Amino acid sequence: MQWIYQFSQSRVSWFILAFSAFALFISALYFQHVLDFAPCVKCIDQRTAVIGIFLAGVIGLLSNNAITRWAGFAVWGYSAYSGLMSANAHIDVIYASNPLFAPCDIAPSFPSFMPLHEWLPAVFGATGECNDNRWQFMDLGMAEWLQIIFIAYLVVLVIVVLAQFFGKKTNAQ
Repeated sequence: MQWIYQFSQSRVSWFILAFSAFALFISALYFQHVLDFAPCVKCIDQRTAVIGIFLAGVIGLLSNNAITRWAGFAVWGYSAYSGLMSANAHIDVIYASNPLFAPCDIAPSFPSFMPLHEWLPAVFGATGECNDNRWQFMDLGMAEWLQIIFIAYLVVLVIVVLAQFFGKKTNAQ
């Protein structure tokens, strides 16, 4: 735990977090604009959660002190949890026994003061169907992979937060 604690104190750890989320974001744009997989509302929710994780990494990268570290943990946790809940809901829509009654909004639900889907439709516009599960890798669709990714982000966060309490080196005499 001490190594994890020390590593979380370094900017490299926050760079890895930001870079991993940035790579996922670029992958999403590649799937959308190169491979022609139109994102649905749930995809946009998950994309927004990935951006939140990226921002958490940037917070720790720009200024790594106790306050910014805990702010980064909070943004990381909220974003990963939100992304996981959206991925779970997306999977429920994909595998619904009656797809006619599977809930999927028509437009993303950004706050009225920040309609990202209107400002940046190429990034946040939802033009796809929530039950589209054509893309598969190792028999898992994109929503299932994102579920695994968000769980991994949460597990790593729990370990890093626990290291903040149990990883500090004590000066035992």
